[in-house]
Amino acid sequence: MKTLVGGAAAAILGLIGMVVWWKPFLTLLAGAIPVMLLLGGGLAIYLGFDEIKDTWKKDDSVGSPVGEPEEVDKYKKEIEDLKHEIESLKKA
Repeated sequence: MKTLVGGAAAAILGLIGMVVWWKPFLTLLAGAIPVMLLLGGGLAIYLGFDEIKDTWKKDDSVGSPVGEPEEVDKYKKEIEDLKHEIESLKKA
């Protein structure tokens, strides 16, 4: 309830303030809009550049997903051992 009353009071004071200080409000708004556009544009440029950098990074990292040939042989042997173990468990 306190929030509702406080919000209503703030809205009424804001409306009265805009009526009383309409010209300074427009002056402030005229100065704030270009700054907001400038900051928003800068943020969009930064995010776009960051996204492009990520795509470049993905293109550079194209290669073999598997490591050294010794690792490949080790994993193949492990797979064969597991297959034999599964077969022996099926027979038991």
